[in-house]
Amino acid sequence: MSYQVLARKYRPTNFEEVVGQDHVVQALSNSISQDRIHQAYLLAGTRGVGKTTIARILAKCLNCQSAGCPVTSPCDKCSACEEIKVGRHLEFLEIDAASRTGVDDMRELIENVQYKPSNGLYKIYLIDEVHMLSRASFNALLKTLEEPPEHVVFIFATTDPDKIPKTVLSRCLQLNLKTVSQNILQDHLVSIVKNEDVPNEVEALGLIADSANGSVRDALTLLDQAIAHGAGSINLEEVKSLLGTIDHSYLYGMMNSVINGDGSNAFSHLDSVAQLNPEYDHILQSIISILHKVSLEQVLGDSDIDEIKELASIIDPEFCQLLYEIAVNAYSMFHVHPNPKEALEICLLRMIAFNPLKQDLTGVTNSSEIEKKNKKIEITPSIQLDKLEAENVKKTKQPIEELIVEKPLEDNKEVFTSLKTYQEWNKAYLAMDLSPFSEALFGNLEFVSHEQSLITLKGDIDKSSVPQSVLEEFQDECSSFLKLKITIKFEQGSSQNSPSSIKSEVNNKKQSSAQSSITNDLGIQDIMKKFNGKIQDGSIKPLD
Repeated sequence: MSYQVLARKYRPTNFEEVVGQDHVVQALSNSISQDRIHQAYLLAGTRGVGKTTIARILAKCLNCQSAGCPVTSPCDKCSACEEIKVGRHLEFLEIDAASRTGVDDMRELIENVQYKPSNGLYKIYLIDEVHMLSRASFNALLKTLEEPPEHVVFIFATTDPDKIPKTVLSRCLQLNLKTVSQNILQDHLVSIVKNEDVPNEVEALGLIADSANGSVRDALTLLDQAIAHGAGSINLEEVKSLLGTIDHSYLYGMMNSVINGDGSNAFSHLDSVAQLNPEYDHILQSIISILHKVSLEQVLGDSDIDEIKELASIIDPEFCQLLYEIAVNAYSMFHVHPNPKEALEICLLRMIAFNPLKQDLTGVTNSSEIEKKNKKIEITPSIQLDKLEAENVKKTKQPIEELIVEKPLEDNKEVFTSLKTYQEWNKAYLAMDLSPFSEALFGNLEFVSHEQSLITLKGDIDKSSVPQSVLEEFQDECSSFLKLKITIKFEQGSSQNSPSSIKSEVNNKKQSSAQSSITNDLGIQDIMKKFNGKIQDGSIKPLD
């Protein structure tokens, strides 16, 4: 086979060529130059970041014949360097722990440790995927690993160091390899395509680097695929087709619609994406990434993407955080959903449902009519009165109507500097200027106590499930209303006297009164008798 894949062709042969692992290279180079060679090294990191490559370079450094002693830069010309490179050196044993997990294999290795090297300065044992060894194998290795002969160096490589016994870890010099950043990967790919003389688009290389998720080997493998897919060239559209990447313009439009409360348009964008047969979990990943970039733009203002700047300018920061948490929570549960598309649709529906500017999915108004960032929704007097009708009552014979407030409490905030009863809390709560989400969430909680700066509420709620931004907003509004710094404490239990329950009770009483008035009306009864009619269920509504 004349062609050599890029991942092998551009595999580093010395420390200078290693990409993105400067901290590991520096540690190993210093240990060699200072003659502080450790008995065992543990290289930990995800796949394709250079664990095996660095181990082989280290082996060449220790046994290079150019200087008669360990060197930081192997010559790559002597017989030792050449043999280690192709895996034929007698004193460099590379073991795949995934296929040789038994204790007998380890005992055979230990028996040969005592013999001095015949062709080099060190006997070097590279055990790849060392976490796959059995516990018996680890136990057999312990004593030798703690006190090995001077001529022996162990190099362990693993993608999962947590599975290695602590007794082994304590005997090793652990070096953690990092995932390589997208910028470094992209620069590496640019140099390779330049060396290979492959026509390319920089945006396409950036997309490949991003899809590699920090793995150099994955990036080079994708680069090989892209060159083959593009018949010797690399362009953005071909790479998108290869990777199954969705044009972000659809996603930007979808999130713009969600922010504006335009459900119909949001699902129209989703339908356009669905025609491309995408991986729906990848779409959700992209949405999370977009929301993350929007949040950064709102704080730092350094984004160079026009769409991100536009989204950041129209969304409230707190609402952005809420959307992010909804998306992350949906992604964490994505694997248990039987239908990936439905899982994404439910995520969008939740985003729209918690949007204070939401519109009916079937009746969409002009987006220009929607209020912009940081502008609160104005509450009309009729809505305010409707809210105040939901006042709580004591479990007594006192009529509910007596507790209904006839006017807003904006002018009487000072009355509630200290809350003693749930009736006072309900009145104060209903007079607060809360977002629709906060109002719906905390309206189901019952007042327990108010002691200095601490208000305790009770209900079926877990504090960990409440978004931090929503909790802080609620505490700030309580503090502003009561003119005192307030902290909210939650208790588990049933809530019978919450503002929402009282509002429901009031509404039920009004509904019952309306039905009774109609059914007991003599004129109505006469009409139904003459025409053999009946009152349709749900047709009677109380007047506001």
